[in-house]
Amino acid sequence: MRQARPLRGVYVDRSLEMRQIMESRNLPTPAEITFREGNPSVPDLIRFGQDTDVLIVEHTHISAQVIDACPTLHALLFMGTGVASYIDVCRAQQRGLRIVTTPGYADQSVAEHAFALMLAGARHIVQMDRDVRAGRWTPIEGIQLKGRKVAVVGLGGIGTAFAEMAHGIGMRVAGWNRTPVAKPYFERDLDAALRGADVLSLHLGLNEETRNIIDQRRLALLSRGCIVVNTARAALVDERALLRSLADGHVGHAALDVFHTEPLTEGNAYTGCENVTATPHGAWMTRDACAELWLRTVKAFAALQAGE
Repeated sequence: MRQARPLRGVYVDRSLEMRQIMESRNLPTPAEITFREGNPSVPDLIRFGQDTDVLIVEHTHISAQVIDACPTLHALLFMGTGVASYIDVCRAQQRGLRIVTTPGYADQSVAEHAFALMLAGARHIVQMDRDVRAGRWTPIEGIQLKGRKVAVVGLGGIGTAFAEMAHGIGMRVAGWNRTPVAKPYFERDLDAALRGADVLSLHLGLNEETRNIIDQRRLALLSRGCIVVNTARAALVDERALLRSLADGHVGHAALDVFHTEPLTEGNAYTGCENVTATPHGAWMTRDACAELWLRTVKAFAALQAGE
């Protein structure tokens, strides 16, 4: 049903980077949206939401306390896809709030980052960089990826983009998805896709069906010395199994953008592993992806205003 008046929204946590991108690219700023910048506290969020219809959230957790304190809320618009990590979905649903996400904005950026992590793992780029900076001139033998098998687990927008890039350099792609997809490299059986793979790249969403989907048994299906790339969600992989496999060399390298605890705490096991390349959950962060994220957010807000 169309609203009697346009819905009003508050973008509760616009980052400086997003503001600069919006201004430099002259991106739309609907009059019905109020912009708040920084990292709001719970009292800030409650104040922002007291007399508005939609909270637009980039990176801030919206708790049940905030939801209950904002009686006029109609919807929560999350700028991304991992909504359960940022919004108390159960409480929002109990309140009857719409929850809207903005998928697909960073498919190419994340796929390219995953591809870069794979290359870094294959050629020990990070370790050799550290050595050179420390005055050690010690080239390390890597592996050529052309002709190698890569298992791409999850064939949404990101996984498909990654698979096409891998195919483009001559890798043998075996892709698995929870629902069949019309791709020549699609493999219906996950174990068959993993068996003998030299590289595993993960692109699945996280839910109870996919949590720890890559366990010790499935890691053992991969070729010894394989590379595991994860730019999706850390909990797709059994962490203890991955650390054991890194220690015994079955997994030759893990290239990770996501972790069970973020940021990594002092003494985290990964930080002591020379055969791990780590980036700080930044696979999506390009100016193009940020601009696309805002455009999709504006489109989603307009759909809410139209009662869609």
